[in-house]
Amino acid sequence: MRRALDRLYLLAGYAAALCMVGTLAMVLLGIASRLLHFQVPGTDAYAGYCMAGAGFLALAHTLGHGEHIRVGLLLDHAGPRLKRALELWSLVAGLALAVLLAWFSLRLAWMSWDLHDVSTGTDATPLWIPQLTMALGTLVLAIALADALLRCLAGERRGPAPSPQHE
Repeated sequence: MRRALDRLYLLAGYAAALCMVGTLAMVLLGIASRLLHFQVPGTDAYAGYCMAGAGFLALAHTLGHGEHIRVGLLLDHAGPRLKRALELWSLVAGLALAVLLAWFSLRLAWMSWDLHDVSTGTDATPLWIPQLTMALGTLVLAIALADALLRCLAGERRGPAPSPQHE
């Protein structure tokens, strides 16, 4: 199970990287089209879709590597019991928020698909496609937070290393 979860987080990270490449491609295509005097409709919109996809799809991978921003000031000075309580509280709160965001993101993508909603630009992209990256990213984040919570409850220490003390 551990290998499957780690593979899922890695796959989401690779998908985020592909979205970053897509963002770069759309920006470069937009620049080239202006320089060469031709129009490619939707490059700005697609760059935005790819950027949002990169941000959401990278969340679980980033969490798994302990790279999310943490406020270590309080944790560095807390005792072991308080530190564990704060860690559990933050994982439960993060999981609750991620589940809600995943639910509403999935619902939004489903509604856009069901209603055949398209973007207002000239490209008329079906909106469920870019919305799906947000939905999948938040769903994988919820899975990663549930995984981290269960590991924390089991007493496993997985996450960011304590921040170094400044001297």
